[in-house]
Amino acid sequence: MTAAPTPSELEAAASLEPPGRTFAADVWRRFRRAPGAVTGAVVVALIVVLAVCAPLIAGGDPLAQNVAQGAQPPSGAHWFGTDKLGRDIFARILFGARISIRIGFVAVGLAITAGTVIGLVAGYAGKRVEAGLMGAMDVMLAFPSIILAIGITTILGPSINNLMLAVGIVYVPQYARLARSSVLSVKEHEYVEAARAIGAPAPAILARHVLPNILAPLLVQATLGIATAELEAAGLSYLGLGARPPAPEWGAMLNDARDYWLSAPWALIFPGVSITALVLGFNLLGDGLRDALDPKLR
Repeated sequence: MTAAPTPSELEAAASLEPPGRTFAADVWRRFRRAPGAVTGAVVVALIVVLAVCAPLIAGGDPLAQNVAQGAQPPSGAHWFGTDKLGRDIFARILFGARISIRIGFVAVGLAITAGTVIGLVAGYAGKRVEAGLMGAMDVMLAFPSIILAIGITTILGPSINNLMLAVGIVYVPQYARLARSSVLSVKEHEYVEAARAIGAPAPAILARHVLPNILAPLLVQATLGIATAELEAAGLSYLGLGARPPAPEWGAMLNDARDYWLSAPWALIFPGVSITALVLGFNLLGDGLRDALDPKLR
């Protein structure tokens, strides 16, 4: 008959068991095991580094013109060739990354801030307030996003700042609806009921108990939203409603190259590939974050 283990033996065995993982460690484990997520993170990080180091890497002024070297193919002197005005496309791509990334982050920042506030108020207040706010969001969603953005930029005038504002306004309803649905679930939890029972004011409850528990889906949507915002911004710039010449914005570069793309296809290819890479990177990163933060997969 086998003897029962002594308390010291039980303690020794327990010390050999792996400690429980924290939520952050579990998220990181799932994220780094997803090839698509890692690829997206690497692509986004690479583009950000290139944008930050653009003055050191570009080796020239993206706005400098040399008509005598216009529409030159890629070479050792100009890695991505030149456009019709002789401007170095490689330098313009690098500096354009700064503009594109800024547009995406600012536009989504505006959208998630306004949308979260609207969703918090609508979800927590309920009844008439909810009906009024969500009704306004439904009206905005009734319009195709690109049409609504075109209308806003037409009214405000073409510029990068107005472009970011227009794209941000267009995507407010998405974050408002997501925040509202999350608030409706969270506000029924016991800790929210307890805070309400002790007389905590509604703003304090929303800030301390509700908002921290709805941030995860909002951040995932924001990551995916940056990719969509980049496409919207590039489309508006291509239509002449965003960045104005000679700004090296990728959508504006596509618009500039459409008149001579048959004779100089590189002027169209490299901005298009840059937009595709940035959008794909954020999409893969957003998908990876969504799966990593899903509690059902823990």
